[in-house]
Amino acid sequence: MRRLLTSLLVVLVTIVILIGAGVGFFLYRKYAPSKEWTDQAVWYGVSGDETAILWNQEQVESVTGRKIGGQAYLPLVWVQDTLNERFYWDEKNHQLLYTLPDAIVAADASTMGSNGSPLFVEQEDQVWLQTSLVSTYTNVQVQTFLDSDVKRIFVDSGRDHLQSAILKKSGMVRVRGGVKSDILCEAAADSYVEVLEPLEKWTRVRTEDGYIGYIQNKLLGEQQEQPVVNSFEEPVYTNISMEEPVCLVWHQVTSQQANQTMPQLMAKTKGVNVIAPTWLMLTDNEGTFESFASQAYVDQAHAMGLQVWAVLDNFNKGDNVQSEVLFASTEARRRLIAGLLQEAKTYQLDGINLDIEGIKPAAGPHYIQFIRELSIGCRQAGIVLSVDSYVPASYNAFYNWAEQGRVTDYVVIMGYDEHYAGGEAGSVASLGYERRGIEETLRMVPKEKIISAIPFYTRLWKEEGDKTTSKAMGIASAKRWVEENKVELYWQEELGQYYGELTQGAEKYSIWMEEEKSIQKKVDLIREHDLAGVACWKLGFETENIWELLKLQ
Repeated sequence: MRRLLTSLLVVLVTIVILIGAGVGFFLYRKYAPSKEWTDQAVWYGVSGDETAILWNQEQVESVTGRKIGGQAYLPLVWVQDTLNERFYWDEKNHQLLYTLPDAIVAADASTMGSNGSPLFVEQEDQVWLQTSLVSTYTNVQVQTFLDSDVKRIFVDSGRDHLQSAILKKSGMVRVRGGVKSDILCEAAADSYVEVLEPLEKWTRVRTEDGYIGYIQNKLLGEQQEQPVVNSFEEPVYTNISMEEPVCLVWHQVTSQQANQTMPQLMAKTKGVNVIAPTWLMLTDNEGTFESFASQAYVDQAHAMGLQVWAVLDNFNKGDNVQSEVLFASTEARRRLIAGLLQEAKTYQLDGINLDIEGIKPAAGPHYIQFIRELSIGCRQAGIVLSVDSYVPASYNAFYNWAEQGRVTDYVVIMGYDEHYAGGEAGSVASLGYERRGIEETLRMVPKEKIISAIPFYTRLWKEEGDKTTSKAMGIASAKRWVEENKVELYWQEELGQYYGELTQGAEKYSIWMEEEKSIQKKVDLIREHDLAGVACWKLGFETENIWELLKLQ
């Protein structure tokens, strides 16, 4: 019996020991720190001379930098999209351009930085910019770690201070918070870490040797705030601003003889202080333009107290103009700019108004580069530079209103052709369309630079079966059509316009009117948003009493 009890006791003790060992093993597996090191090459997704890019403490996916000749380089496309769009690549001449307020800086493959390495490198069908070049012209701080197997470039912006701490003792920095997470690196005692994101028991940190991960809070010493030293100075784009609200009217000039109509047409206006004749017409992809400029016209306008802003367009003589070709050529841009500035000097023009319409997305970055470069000469000569742009939308974002607003004196938002010839019938410029144009532009351009352009015309729409056509009619002509055809007009509050229609047999005519009440509402929008002024297309389309409504003071 004693032997049986002893055997049972041994079995029970063994079971308890086994259970205890199992529990202990389970607890160890659950709570013991992992000793597994992460594969950094896999974690960062780079190898060889590739460098991971960490932008504001987060790794950029699917984009890497390069170590070339011992220096760190960033891909130009990423720099343009993320950091600084003013780096411009001249593909034809294999040169890099950077436009400052008063000069264009150019570099080719032989241009070296202060460290003796090329400022840019063409490699693997890409252009790579040296990080020191990027930080020279961009408000960022760059730190590189190129000596380890896994190379990293840190790019930070918008910081004027940071939180730091000294480690009380060495510890493992893990890829995620928790002792079971793999080890990224070991941080030594008394080393510095930047505190990025405090959690309950762990803190996301950036180590002295360029790793971002998580470390236990108990290892952190007292945190301190440190200033970020930044010597970068943003370029200052000085602009010309009229001392009063702009009241601009475009004068359509299609021949030298048409210049002679200006005094008669202007005699009926009130409050206009800028006239913009459509004088300058691009004719080819080489930067050549035809001009109807007239000294007598300018002299007469100046005598009337008017500034003259000559319009450059790409459609009146532009059958052979491919904007994506023209503006992509550095030589053509220079030729065009030199011609425009000479024209301004010859005829004592007060300004140049760019009316470049219907360009393809591929022309976008080249067109904005042309505007940057032209702005230098205009700024130096004291010539007002204004740009006509569409109501902002996703499909025309390449016109880049924000950059236009930075480098030009005025951005003119053309708040018309909401419904256009060849499209479906509708208003040319409803009040909602005007409001959207103003409000969307204000997100990108300061109000002091925005001129809202309104139409002195509407469209008479004709629908016959499945066919829709239209013709443009000035305010005066549209009123005559309504009166002659005894069309009853109905006010549409949402559109801010009168609407009328007429049926003649199988033909239906419809018109969304521009007249005193609709114009008044558009001017009220301009006043409401305290914009720089109003522009009107075009001189001669209006009724005389319209001018009383356009006074912004």
